[in-house]
Amino acid sequence: MITTNTSPYPHLLQPLDLGFTQLKNRVLMGSMHTGLEDGRDLAPLAAYFRERAEGGVGLMVTGGFAPNIAGWTKPFAGRLSSSRAARRHRIVTDSVHAADSKIVCQILHSGRYAFHPLAVAPSALKAPISPFKPRALSAAGVERQIRDFVNCACKAREAGYDGVEIMGSEGYFINEFLSAKTNRRTDAWGGDYSNRMRLPVEIVQRTREAVGKDFIIIYRLSMIDLVPEGSTWDEIVRLGMAVARGGATLINTGIGWHEARVPTIATSVPRAAFAWVTRKMKEEFSAARISTPLVTSNRINTPEVAEQILVDGCADMVSLARPLLADPAFVNKAALGQPQSINTCIACNQACLDHIFKGKLTSCLVNPRACHETELVYTPASAPKRIAVVGAGPAGITAATIAAERGHEVHLFESSTEPGGQLNMAKRIPGKEEFHEMLRYFKYRIASTGVKLHLGQRVQADDLKDFNEIIIATGVLPRDPQIPGQDHPKVLNYIDVLRGNKDVGASVAIVGAGGIGFDVAEYLVSGGHSTTLDAAAWRAEWGVADPSVARGGLAPVGPKVEPPARKVFLLQRKSGKPGAGLGKTTGWIHRATLQAKQVKMMSGVNYERIGDEGLLVSFGEKRENPTWIACDNVILCAGQVPLRELADELSAQGKTVHIVGGALEAGELDAKRAIDQSARLAARL
Repeated sequence: MITTNTSPYPHLLQPLDLGFTQLKNRVLMGSMHTGLEDGRDLAPLAAYFRERAEGGVGLMVTGGFAPNIAGWTKPFAGRLSSSRAARRHRIVTDSVHAADSKIVCQILHSGRYAFHPLAVAPSALKAPISPFKPRALSAAGVERQIRDFVNCACKAREAGYDGVEIMGSEGYFINEFLSAKTNRRTDAWGGDYSNRMRLPVEIVQRTREAVGKDFIIIYRLSMIDLVPEGSTWDEIVRLGMAVARGGATLINTGIGWHEARVPTIATSVPRAAFAWVTRKMKEEFSAARISTPLVTSNRINTPEVAEQILVDGCADMVSLARPLLADPAFVNKAALGQPQSINTCIACNQACLDHIFKGKLTSCLVNPRACHETELVYTPASAPKRIAVVGAGPAGITAATIAAERGHEVHLFESSTEPGGQLNMAKRIPGKEEFHEMLRYFKYRIASTGVKLHLGQRVQADDLKDFNEIIIATGVLPRDPQIPGQDHPKVLNYIDVLRGNKDVGASVAIVGAGGIGFDVAEYLVSGGHSTTLDAAAWRAEWGVADPSVARGGLAPVGPKVEPPARKVFLLQRKSGKPGAGLGKTTGWIHRATLQAKQVKMMSGVNYERIGDEGLLVSFGEKRENPTWIACDNVILCAGQVPLRELADELSAQGKTVHIVGGALEAGELDAKRAIDQSARLAARL
């Protein structure tokens, strides 16, 4: 890790003595399953971890490896149970150690969350997020699972890992034994909490006996379950103390089961929203004179937030997972006092969690190199060119800055007076304040790579005749839905609302229930107040309570939602669930938010006409039940079309142009696709 004499983040960069070993700072790279774990060739996984080790991280945790076939997350997922498998892992551990960092292997048994028919659990109860009903283990079967956990830890040591993390949270196998909701057993592994907590305590104790004293054991403890019938605070504290005394080197914080109906890591969750839970445990440990260090996690994405958590005594370490997808050099940049140069995680989930839950390889919207380190390489250009990039949205800025970083002379043209394109609208949506960070980083990159930025300049074809390469990233235009009467004064489009600051009345009909329609609806019902910036209000809105007063951390009275600022109708032409195309792991959050704000969502709608009365609609192919929706404004969010007139003109002149982003394919606004396309183009020019 690069350090300076005067550290700007002294608590974050302070070493942590674990007795038998020392961590060089207080940054833990939390576990993320990337898909790189599942193949036989672990060289890409080694490259992925090495880049983050070189970036200064003190301790890293792998994505989950199952201790046996029953514990697989899916068929043929990563598993570590033999010496042969351990030898394959050596490339990973050797790479990390060569870069002066440490790494532990997470042991993850999926339990009833497994996506395969061999799933096992304490009781034969199907999870709401898996189609497979697990088989209830016999007492002998429970013993076999414990032995497999211990064996996995021994094989991890054989593979060169510095330790293991035992995954005891998020509703997986171990968590399922702890809750009476999922453990209906009547034998020695069920019944009262003393029996239900036996499994994790036995696993930790037996693992410590098997691996010796000089091996890191992290136990991932669910400190707030966020599900009905979750653990009480007394139970959580009791288990935490038992695993600490049983041999855990560190205790990491787990937040919520995967089936919880409370968001925990999405962009709308306040930063460090759950650090207070770890602080409660730290106070309990202090009172009991337990010195085992505690790690806190979830939505910690800047060094300032991480430092403050440690200053406030919330934890001894901080877990950063996705922020190290976004920027593997996060720690080194913090140590150099250059936080402005950090590519900040915006917690969008689009290329990380959404990919994994679709069976795709993980990456990162703001850093497409993540998990692609061996194939997407920005090598210096052998023959520098003069490149024009037209359009300074996410696609254009990415192409321009990577090309300039590689040594090309790059001119970036933008017709408006500020760079950022559609991000300048997205940043205004409640819960999407992190887009300010994305814009900040883009502006830093433009300046630091030497891109020549030309704002307020609408480029003509003749202006580009002296460039070797032309990249068109001009984005999109709103689609014309061609509704009779749409020239009525009460009609606005989403740009009028989000950038034009046009006044909007008390009742609104939104035409189009895609991502933009949902964004506009959330903007309008919020009345300018974002609970993402108000942690207490956010907890109330989602019904999160102190687990010491409410079992599972769920408020008995349920969520407390402020009345909507406007009455909103959200409409779509196609039948089916509104927002079906939203992110796999975040779509439910947006739908729940609008439902709580009494937004009326309607599908299978035909737009007949707009008039003084409002919007006349009918339903279905037969255009039945014509109904006037009385409203002050109709807002058009009916999709987009590519804006590529300039590209067409250049092509007609016989010039070769490269089209990226929305100018190539509009659809829903897709910054992930746009940035990835542009990065790959700039890497090969």
